[in-house]
Amino acid sequence: MRYICLLVFISLFQPGYSQKIRVAVAANAQFVAEALKGSFEKETGIDTQLIISSSGKLTTQIQQGAPFDVFLSADMKYPQALYDSGLTEDKPNVYAYGVLVMWSLIDKNLNKGLQTVNEVSVKKIAIANPKLAPYGEAAVQALRKNRLYDQAEPKLVYAESIAGVNQYLLTGVADLAFTAKSVVQEPSMQNKGQWIEVDQQTYTPIAQGVVMLKSAATRNQAAARQFYDFLFTTKAKNIFQTYGYRLP
Repeated sequence: MRYICLLVFISLFQPGYSQKIRVAVAANAQFVAEALKGSFEKETGIDTQLIISSSGKLTTQIQQGAPFDVFLSADMKYPQALYDSGLTEDKPNVYAYGVLVMWSLIDKNLNKGLQTVNEVSVKKIAIANPKLAPYGEAAVQALRKNRLYDQAEPKLVYAESIAGVNQYLLTGVADLAFTAKSVVQEPSMQNKGQWIEVDQQTYTPIAQGVVMLKSAATRNQAAARQFYDFLFTTKAKNIFQTYGYRLP
């Protein structure tokens, strides 16, 4: 009996034993986060749960006490707000820069660039809510910069996040969508329709920030710190680049 108890005691302190972290992830980073999770779990044995939503909604949940350990936002504004409220361990750091694309499943040429929004065949254009999602804000900026917003505005259908935007396009609700390059770089999406990058000079750079939350201290702070640090390793940077992100 004493021998069995000793084995149990030892096993409790094995790396990764019963360690679990909860990572809040902006919807644009859903696919790259899955790849990061797989690599991190393989390397550390730490169970990593991803919670996907818009940056704005996740921030609200964190402010209301949601038990997340790390937050990967689609911008710097929301992580900074959490830091200013004293809810994070450190100031936010940029883990990657997002790239905006225009995507369509319609069998047509997108060489007209953003002017495609004026095509008669384009009835609905999906974008993320610019009040909640940085990619939606970037899409509006790009349309305004090209003096196309007034023409496009009646066609816009708003989703809570990039995940909703993708759903609108894939189910035929929308003919065009403004989404993240990381979505169309996902292997399961690469043969679906056509996409073009939106000129990065037409919108504010999408600096995406990460913070480790103070709530992690009550659970698995060391494991959360491992994941946070992993995001800045060469292995993680290669994964980000594979999914179309630019590095800081």
